[in-house]
Amino acid sequence: MLKKPETLFVLGYMLLPLFALLSAIVGLTMILGGNKVAGAIVLVVVTQVFAFGSFYALRLRKAAVLAETNRS
Repeated sequence: MLKKPETLFVLGYMLLPLFALLSAIVGLTMILGGNKVAGAIVLVVVTQVFAFGSFYALRLRKAAVLAETNRS
């Protein structure tokens, strides 16, 4: 299922960037609310995991599309 270009498109261009944006908002809200350590962890770690996961999904999608076109 995670090898299909359509699934990787949705993950790479829609879901993971949205989760990165939402976790950045949560991290900033936590920092502004006074919980600086946990907010910084969410902002730095969780947001970056979603952002790099998006790039990884797009790289896998590119490889899957190229493999599909070479097979045809």
